[in-house]
Amino acid sequence: MNASIQYFPRHHYPVIVVGGGQAGLSASYLLQQRGIDHLVLEKHQAFHAWKHQRWDSFCLVTPNWQCRLPDHPYDGGDPHGFMVKDEIISWMERFRAAFEPPLFEGVTVTRVIALDVGGYRLETDHGPLTADQVVIAVSSYHLPKIPEYAANLPPSIHQLDASAYSNPDALPDGAVLVVGTGQSGCQIAEDLHLAGRDVHLAVGPAPRVSRFYRGRDVVDWLDDMGHYRIPVQEHLTEEQVRAKANHYVTGRDGGRDIDLRRFALEGMRLHGRLNDIGAGVAHFGNDLKHNLDAADATNARIKGNIDEYIAQQGIIAPEEQPYQPVWEPPRDPVTCLDLEAANIGAVIWCIGYAPDFSWIDAPAFDATSYPKQVRGVTASPGLYFLGLPWQNTWGSGRIYAIAEDAGYVVERVADAAVQLPQRRLTGS
Repeated sequence: MNASIQYFPRHHYPVIVVGGGQAGLSASYLLQQRGIDHLVLEKHQAFHAWKHQRWDSFCLVTPNWQCRLPDHPYDGGDPHGFMVKDEIISWMERFRAAFEPPLFEGVTVTRVIALDVGGYRLETDHGPLTADQVVIAVSSYHLPKIPEYAANLPPSIHQLDASAYSNPDALPDGAVLVVGTGQSGCQIAEDLHLAGRDVHLAVGPAPRVSRFYRGRDVVDWLDDMGHYRIPVQEHLTEEQVRAKANHYVTGRDGGRDIDLRRFALEGMRLHGRLNDIGAGVAHFGNDLKHNLDAADATNARIKGNIDEYIAQQGIIAPEEQPYQPVWEPPRDPVTCLDLEAANIGAVIWCIGYAPDFSWIDAPAFDATSYPKQVRGVTASPGLYFLGLPWQNTWGSGRIYAIAEDAGYVVERVADAAVQLPQRRLTGS
């Protein structure tokens, strides 16, 4: 007997969703609402990344009111607060429990193959399946970016990426070098700093934004201004937008700025971008001042846009003085760090993640092997993506716009299903 028939109820489904996170289950909810028969396959367990790839003190950096799954908005009592990890998971699990998706957990999809006759064959570790249409909802953060020179770190130094970090006590004794200043890098550096750990931070070109400005959360202002609803086509090229780092800020303890200059005043060692490691020495670029100034300039530009909006709309809002840097790097910053002399016990790589869609064999990718899609729809009939960063707007890939993006994709799935025979693939 076919192994897949033993494990799955059937060999063939009209629609298979790959991925059981917020994107995949949003698609499942909307498919169920339309009465479209489908299956959801998840490699680990539902919401795995939220449960196992976020540090213990993790919290949202955008307000709770931006949490919107289909027919399941934020339902707590603090819409302008920032849910912590366990609260996020609980909120998502309530969504799952509300409709009981046809979810198979612990199933790894190893190949998705477009068939000449139409439809798709899915190879899994529990046997093959076929589907008329497939929704890929596995985000694009698959492989941690670890530079080749990481292999030059002394074996006595523990190294890990942001997804493996849990808390300061889980790290070896000694100082910690955090590499990268996107959202994860800055928040992990802050977590270590607040715990009293000796922190070295390699500062990259990521921008920053204030938490609050002129009496409101900056996110509230930008939402009123329509910033989060601007489609990707109206920004830079899609590739440039995807490559931009997120602005660093935090929702911790009710929300506040992350000011790396203030951390420096408090004892954190700031360095420029990490360029190399060799012979026990870390080599940094001489770009610390430039990177800090550029981050502040971005923040000032956002505030300027808010000022213009306030003036244009005639809004009465409190005035706020321009930011003044509280610390400046030395004229001759340290560009070489002896790791042993600095007592570095751990290095945390926070420089992003690369996509890996090599397991999908379909004409749906650009020259860089990234999904080529418009609002999730590809040129390969019946193949869709959901939950990609900037799939349509800033909110794509985030909880904020996943309901809207899922609605669009599921509508396209439903339209295509009408034109298909009831069972196009026989599964023989």
